[in-house]
Amino acid sequence: MAGRQSFPAFSPERFAPTPERPLRAKARLLEHLADIQPHRHDWAQLVFSVTGAVRVNTEASTYIVPPSRAVWIPPGIVHAVTAIEQCDLRTLYLGPELLDGDAWQMGRVLEVSALLRELVLALPSTPDPAPPETAADTERRRGIERLALIELQRARPLALGVALPRDVRLRRLCEAMLREPGRHAGLEDWAAEAGASARTLSRLFREQLGTSFAQWRSQLLLAHALTLAARGRPMSHIAAELGYASASAFTAMVTRTVGMPPSRFFAEA
Repeated sequence: MAGRQSFPAFSPERFAPTPERPLRAKARLLEHLADIQPHRHDWAQLVFSVTGAVRVNTEASTYIVPPSRAVWIPPGIVHAVTAIEQCDLRTLYLGPELLDGDAWQMGRVLEVSALLRELVLALPSTPDPAPPETAADTERRRGIERLALIELQRARPLALGVALPRDVRLRRLCEAMLREPGRHAGLEDWAAEAGASARTLSRLFREQLGTSFAQWRSQLLLAHALTLAARGRPMSHIAAELGYASASAFTAMVTRTVGMPPSRFFAEA
C-alpha cells in the first residue's frame, strides 16, 4: 500500500522490567497505517492508544481496539501493531512475576479505566539509563506502579478478539477482510477474489476457526464498528463504511450478534 510505513520494535529490551522497575512505560507516535514489525519478548505487555485506534496481531488472533481499550499480550507471544489511524501509542511492560493465574497467560482485550490511563501516562517513559531519580521520585513512581497493578487486575475483559486461521488461503482472505471489511458482504464474492470455492472456504472456517463465515465476519464488523463509534461517527456512517445498505440493516446484525441494539452495545462496550 502506497505510503505505508513499517518500523522495527523500537528495541524493547531497553525497556525490560527489572526488580527495581517491574513496570516500564513506553510512548510512541504512529502515523496512519504505520506498522511495528512482529517481535516477542520475555515479559508481558499492555498496549493501548491515548488517541487513535490500533490493531494488534498475534499468530492466533487479531484485536482491533479504540483508545478506551487495551490488548494484553502474555510473555513470549509474537505480536505486531498497526495504527488504524494516527495514534499516540502507550505500552506498559510487566515483569512475569507480577500477575499470576491462567487468565494472564492468554491474549485478550481489557477495559482501560480513566485511572489506569492516567497512571500509565504518569509513569516515566524513558529507557535506561534514565536520569537519576531522587528519593521522592522513586517513592512516587513505586506508588504509581502499585496502583496501576491493582487497576490492571480489576480491568474487565472484553470479547473483542478475532481468531485467525493457520491455513494460508484462509489467512490471506481474513487479512484482506481485516483491511477492508466492507468491500464484500457475501462469501461468494470473497471466494472469487481469493481464487477458491465458497464451499472450500466455508469448510475451512469451520475446521480452522470453529465458526461460520457469517459469524466470523460479524465479530470483525463489531470490532471495526466499535472503533468508529468511539470517534463519534453516527450510525448511518458506520453502517455505510462497513458495507450495509442502511443503518437498520446494520442494527439488525448487531442485535442478532450480541443480543442488544448498537446504541446499548457501544455504550456498554
